[in-house]
Amino acid sequence: MAGPKFDPATDKGLKSFNGFIGSKSYLEGFSYTSADDEFFAKFGGACPDASSAPHAYRWYVHIAALKGVRGLCLAPAPAAAAPAPAVAPAKKEKPAKEAKPAKDDDDDDFDVFGDDDEEEEAPKESRKDMLARLKQEAIDRTKLKEAKQRTLVGIEVKPWGTEQDLMALWKKITTEITQDGVKYGEVCHLVDVAYGIKKIVMSFTMGSTSSSDEIIERIEGLEDEVQSVELTSMNVL
Repeated sequence: MAGPKFDPATDKGLKSFNGFIGSKSYLEGFSYTSADDEFFAKFGGACPDASSAPHAYRWYVHIAALKGVRGLCLAPAPAAAAPAPAVAPAKKEKPAKEAKPAKDDDDDDFDVFGDDDEEEEAPKESRKDMLARLKQEAIDRTKLKEAKQRTLVGIEVKPWGTEQDLMALWKKITTEITQDGVKYGEVCHLVDVAYGIKKIVMSFTMGSTSSSDEIIERIEGLEDEVQSVELTSMNVL
């Protein structure tokens, strides 16, 4: 099946496809099919713009990672918001004092409750404290943003020979080599290398605290089954 009948080479077609793929990971069902492969070819290597067509961009880089395509365009990470300028608190005006009646000479001059004028105003925030507070708020916003950030990583796993069961190897990798924040793609893609040997093209997503280097090192640790692992792409989602 050739997939949806959109022409991604036109603005109208790309906009329609962006809406169509908004709630989907693949064109058909829940796994990579030939429909994704054929529709990917219609882009002619032109990566969709992440700002105007974010869903089309997400689908494109995901399929490109499964196909082992290199040199993808990367969507620039959004710039951190500048801290809002501090607004000095408005100074409250004190109500006008009421005129006090004249005291008799015999009245006691001692005021039991004290004079309101003698109350000290709360100290204002110093410039140093204000700058420190704004800096900490900016750091907290950046940490929160990084905690939500996800990155799509594409890798190629090369075996030693043609006799190996690559699907069994892929399943072993995705079930035994785990890490907090790392989620593997639902499918992999087997691509010919040479002399009947194939390689596994696969992908996974990770958080800002995850390590792709650690994942690759642990896969390479399967020395009896894995010849080498190559990182092919990294894209911020």
